[in-house]
Amino acid sequence: MSVNDTPHNDNFACNRQVYQRLKLALSLGLRRQLFLAVCDDLHLRNQVAARLHSTLAYPVGQVLYQSSNAQENSTPAYPRLVTLRLHLNDPNPIVQINQWLANYPPPIVGASKDTPGRPFPIPAFQIVGVEQLTKQPVAIQRLFLHYLRLSEQYFSPQESSRFLESNLLLWIPRPWLSAIKQSAPQFWRCRTGVFVFAGEPTPATQNSGYRERFSRSRSLDLENVEQLILDESVNQAELRTAASELNFQNNSDFPAGTQVHKTQEASPSIGDFLKTVPQQQQSTNRSGSGNNNQSLASLSHISSELTELVIATINTNIAQDTEDYLQPQQILLEIEELHSQQVPGEILAEAYHRLGTLYRLRIEQGSTLENLMVAIIAYQEAISYDETSPQLPDILNDLGTLYWMLYRTPPNSEEGLTYIEQAIEFYQLALKMISPQIHSETYARVQNNLGTAYGDLARFSQPSENWQQAILAYSEALSYRTADMDSLKYAACQNNLGTAYWHLGQYNQPIVHFKKAIAAYNEALVHYNPEEEPLKYGMIQNNIGTACWNLAQYEQPAQNLQLAIDVYSEALKYRTPANVPSACAATQNNLGTAYWHLANLSQTTKEARQKYLQLCISAYEEAIALAHSLSGITLSFDLFASYNNLGLAHYQLVIDKSFNGDRATRSQHLEVALDNHLQALNGLIKQPEAYQITFNYVVKTIRAFHNELGIQGQNLALSKVPSQLLPEILSKL
Repeated sequence: MSVNDTPHNDNFACNRQVYQRLKLALSLGLRRQLFLAVCDDLHLRNQVAARLHSTLAYPVGQVLYQSSNAQENSTPAYPRLVTLRLHLNDPNPIVQINQWLANYPPPIVGASKDTPGRPFPIPAFQIVGVEQLTKQPVAIQRLFLHYLRLSEQYFSPQESSRFLESNLLLWIPRPWLSAIKQSAPQFWRCRTGVFVFAGEPTPATQNSGYRERFSRSRSLDLENVEQLILDESVNQAELRTAASELNFQNNSDFPAGTQVHKTQEASPSIGDFLKTVPQQQQSTNRSGSGNNNQSLASLSHISSELTELVIATINTNIAQDTEDYLQPQQILLEIEELHSQQVPGEILAEAYHRLGTLYRLRIEQGSTLENLMVAIIAYQEAISYDETSPQLPDILNDLGTLYWMLYRTPPNSEEGLTYIEQAIEFYQLALKMISPQIHSETYARVQNNLGTAYGDLARFSQPSENWQQAILAYSEALSYRTADMDSLKYAACQNNLGTAYWHLGQYNQPIVHFKKAIAAYNEALVHYNPEEEPLKYGMIQNNIGTACWNLAQYEQPAQNLQLAIDVYSEALKYRTPANVPSACAATQNNLGTAYWHLANLSQTTKEARQKYLQLCISAYEEAIALAHSLSGITLSFDLFASYNNLGLAHYQLVIDKSFNGDRATRSQHLEVALDNHLQALNGLIKQPEAYQITFNYVVKTIRAFHNELGIQGQNLALSKVPSQLLPEILSKL
């Protein structure tokens, strides 16, 4: 990590805490609260405000009112949080809020012949756009502060207006915080809390909504997402724990960093996650949608964050008369007119659903974080206006997957806990509305998605419990997703189940769970034809080898290590350097590790030990050579651990009493061992513990030079050591 990275990381941790406190404050359901959110980074402000709206406007679980009163169930949901952009010509936030409430009064629910019913709670309001006042005349700026001074009455306990029941979140940059303290002290004294976000000020001339912030986000096409799962499922922290547990007691020379690469099936692809529907090109020539010259910024009935996000997704490089450019605008304009006409909720829901589906299809083809946010907000709006739609289970499933993708999309991966939990809640809501007997395929798909989400949740908390939940979900999916229905999806789900058992085996009942993992992987393997699906076939063979390698620690080590070697060798027939060099390198690394352990079993004969060490060396050399050929590609195994392992294998070969090589051969092996340890040492400077372990290997190898080749051999070894290391090494010899 460079010095420049530290402030960013510190800001991130601080901002995450501030966001969680702000979200909690807005979620408590208290009334008459005045919050100030201070943020100079407009891109960060936009992102946080949109996320608050996405999370709080229609909370999961409250979107669908599971009441015994059927009349309440048919009432469209009402937003819990409304986002308004400050009117710059008349910057009075209280008037804007009252105008919104006049246009959208809380609906009455539970009314009957005998009871008058009750209104929905009044939403909270977040106001953005104060920073734009800097561009306005001084008179407008003073008018805004004057309105704030007058607004004290709205927060007074004696005031009986309806606004008293609501909360206000006002977003401001630091200069305006100072101005409010000085010029609107009454308003300042009414504050409930101030939430300060860290970030660099954004010049006003660069404030273009979300476009600049998200334009650098990674494309999310189908293949990239699948590959992302394949790469990130091989989490080094997870496997480092597994590897340290797997080192046998008598292998004290083998480094704790030794790892076996384990590749999870590309769980469900996005096509499997999301409900695949034909794109129906619906007419956009309805009333009002032909006025394409109308400014989207003038829409008054649609949330400002949704409008801004849509604007940010429009590719201005596309000719403005093309369908890709016009379609989102047309749908927004249509929704605006439908709001104006006060049409029934199901018609509005259908329009929002079309907007969400348009962006969902864009996401499948490759899109950005902005598109995810548009799809999420549009689908949530659709649910809020029609909670009885027959499409509701599919929308809930898609929302779960969109939140899952939000976790997988930079820069959100570090904030993934909230998104994963949100995804799980949507999947669970969807499952409550699906009959597995009638819609078995949909039910199985959502259960499979739920299993994958629980697996990701295990990275953040309660790994044993969450992997158990993943197993339950995958097992339930397999009760309705049979091999006869779709053999490849069945096989993929079996592979996911095997991976869940493998992870659970790291925490409890390892023998039981590793055996179940092997059984699930073998069941998956049956349904992959190596000629038609060579990469998946090789991947599952690799997974079987890893599970056997784990099982060897607990029972029948020789038999299970030989099984691991056999299946790794089979996997390498399909994971070739030409087809998938990174996967081939990982499996070669696994193979080298398995040979090492087999060579060091007490029951292994001297002749067999020499053979296994030679095979171990060949596998590690191939893994390292492939790694060097993969410029710019992230490896799924620790290359520096591989250097150390290769060095130890050469060292072990020479000091073994059964080795009968001549002096030149001994020198050659020890030189290679020292070179590899020094290579690892050079890359571990910023990892003190691993560095010290490797340094000890260097010292041990130099001693072996002296023991095997005398003082001349020691001098040869010392000549290879960087001069700055010599004083410390000589003191230990």
